[in-house]
Amino acid sequence: MREHSARPWHNPAWHAVFAFSLGALVLIKDLAPLDADALVSAPRWAHGVVLAGMCALLLLRKRMPVAAMVAGWPLVALDVILGLTLPVLLVAGEHLHSAVLYGSRRASRVIASAVAILIAGVVVIAVVRGWNMRSTAELLLTLCALPLVPVWWGMNMRQQRESAEAERARADDLARIAALDRDAAVHAERASMARDLHDVIAGHLSAIAIQSEALLTLPDGHPRTRTVLRSVRENSVDALAEMRAMIGLLRADDDVSERTAPARLRELDRLIRSARASGLDVRVDAEHPPELPAAVDLSAFRIVQEALTNAVKHAPGSRAEVNVRHGEGTLVVEVIDDGAGAVLNPSGTGLITMSERAQAVGGVLVAGPCARGWRVRAELPVEDE
Repeated sequence: MREHSARPWHNPAWHAVFAFSLGALVLIKDLAPLDADALVSAPRWAHGVVLAGMCALLLLRKRMPVAAMVAGWPLVALDVILGLTLPVLLVAGEHLHSAVLYGSRRASRVIASAVAILIAGVVVIAVVRGWNMRSTAELLLTLCALPLVPVWWGMNMRQQRESAEAERARADDLARIAALDRDAAVHAERASMARDLHDVIAGHLSAIAIQSEALLTLPDGHPRTRTVLRSVRENSVDALAEMRAMIGLLRADDDVSERTAPARLRELDRLIRSARASGLDVRVDAEHPPELPAAVDLSAFRIVQEALTNAVKHAPGSRAEVNVRHGEGTLVVEVIDDGAGAVLNPSGTGLITMSERAQAVGGVLVAGPCARGWRVRAELPVEDE
């Protein structure tokens, strides 16, 4: 309805009024003489009635185009009996055009096939009866031009309309795909931020909370007090530095495709110091490869950090071993603690983030109970040079 109000010439009522006005003018002015071979003599107004009926059917040219065309055939036959007139022929062509353009695809093909059969039939009759070229051309122009032109025009417009609809559908699909890509990118970025917040900030804050609680239990002047306070300060400074780096990254205008965090396996000592200050007895057997891909180095560091944090939280006062080995294109990181009550939730955030970090670099992580207590083992692929 909005399209009709914006473009009134697309309204079927406008077509009907225009066709009847033009046809009535032709009949009144006798611009197109009536057929002299009329079977029944009739006054001129009778042709006007037939024309009015044909134009009234134009109101159905979009909703029921094929039915309107079929309903107009008896009126065309009546006009032939009364003496065929040009206005009725033109309106009949408009019905044929509307049926091809607005009808179903099957109806359009049937009408186009019927017109092709009509033309072929005229040519066959002309050949069989031995008509000359001029007579055949005149018959084709007079008999076949009327259905051929509106059908060709309707088929052409239908093809253009279907092509435009296909392009719009393709554009909509591309827009939906782009929206899904944006949603996936946002989801991936949020997951990355959640991992960083959990591994970095939550890890440091957990260590601070545990060490502070241990500090409160120590008597005044205890020799471990300064060690624990030093570890609390170190974790606080590291947490602030990591938080500032993350905030700076989020506020950066440039597109940062890769982010190299300062944490490396070479800095494993500060994790060990923090765990020992929290009451964990840690033994280290670590091989430091000369060069590691930044993503693998960072993932290994974060996995060790999270495993030690979980050991401190779930098995306080226990012993733990940290093993780092490199060979045959694989970096193996293993953290084992012998806490008797080390029971972790397999769906917990810590295990999820460790698994995601291992999978992000093409590795695997296995965490679960072992003979000594609890073991976290990650195998990260490293390309050997």
